[in-house]
Amino acid sequence: MPQLTYGPLSLGTPVVLAPMAGVTNAPFRTLCRRAAAAGLPAGSPAAATDAPVGLFVSEMVTSRALVERTPESMRIISVDPAEAAVTESGHVRSVQLYGVDPATVRAAVELLVSEDRCDHIDLNFGCPVPKVTRNGGGAALPWKQDLFTAIVSGAVAAARPYDVPVTVKMRMGIDPDHLTYRDAGLRVQDAGVAAVALHGRTAAQHYSGTAHWDAIAALKEAVTEIPVLGNGDIWSAEDAMRLVEQTGCDGIVVGRGCQGRPWLFTDLVAAFHSSGERARPGLRAVTEAIRAHAVLMIEHMGQESRALREMRKHMSWYLKGYEVGGQVRRDLGLVDTLAELDERLAALDLDQGYPGEGAEGPRGRAGTPKVPVLPEGWLDSRGIDARLGAKLHQAELSISGG
Repeated sequence: MPQLTYGPLSLGTPVVLAPMAGVTNAPFRTLCRRAAAAGLPAGSPAAATDAPVGLFVSEMVTSRALVERTPESMRIISVDPAEAAVTESGHVRSVQLYGVDPATVRAAVELLVSEDRCDHIDLNFGCPVPKVTRNGGGAALPWKQDLFTAIVSGAVAAARPYDVPVTVKMRMGIDPDHLTYRDAGLRVQDAGVAAVALHGRTAAQHYSGTAHWDAIAALKEAVTEIPVLGNGDIWSAEDAMRLVEQTGCDGIVVGRGCQGRPWLFTDLVAAFHSSGERARPGLRAVTEAIRAHAVLMIEHMGQESRALREMRKHMSWYLKGYEVGGQVRRDLGLVDTLAELDERLAALDLDQGYPGEGAEGPRGRAGTPKVPVLPEGWLDSRGIDARLGAKLHQAELSISGG
């Protein structure tokens, strides 16, 4: 496939790490970048350029918190020295921004670009969690057409003088009776965004069931002037190839599939460059990745105990499919120090090979379909009245992510 172009940015491989709260912080992005670089075949045209091998987006940051420069929001947009230097193929500082008030979102974009804090901004219109949708944000927001257009247009206008591309990530809609993706795709194209990514699920699906790749194909057919990326149920490089073949999309966005498997990016990059090489780590290599992740987390957070607590959720993802025993898994999920982690990892059967299918496939919590939590009267019309406007102005104060 040709390089994926976002305005002035060209990616050597059309692969994007999706923002995931509590997961895609700087240490995990570093591991994914390293893995992606390892998948680039020597001698390939992309290897001869300085184009970034992929795009690795930060955790979502709330526009209101960023404008107020809260410590957590500034931490989320920070770039570790290790992250900036992780690959010879370039580094792009990519931030995902959430907001429901056009003025606040625009102010947040102006802060990011005027202070040279990022090279790419992604707008979140895909989050399905209740604390976001109950305020009209995330996957709920495109239902309100004028509000959606105002937020996107304002962000693009603020970023344009600095030549920073703005993209949009969204879902199909709120539920099967309230689909928004075609209309939203055409609106963001007209607003001047650099690309749009579609997760083939509704907010009501949450992460359950199967992603509707046919919706990605329909969006690609409707939106012809900017790249369209597909997201949902990409658990392997072969899944990514099938998604591209079935939908004609210009690139892919990977979320839960890489949890505990940063080497999925090795496979994805190799596949996009027509290589059959795949990462198949034995348990020793997995434990080395766990330790490297822990070290980066300690450096990033500056507190060993806090970093190891943050690592706990990653343990089960890394060890999926490997024979380590239930009690060992529980013990590894309770480590507080690097020394304790080393001791417990060393006690494993490190000569154990790659377990095959057991380590692959769906991971993370899929959950079940849910009735989206929305502001009162949200679905009554596609416009915003004075009452909803006042509510939205205050909504971002209650959202985490900065």
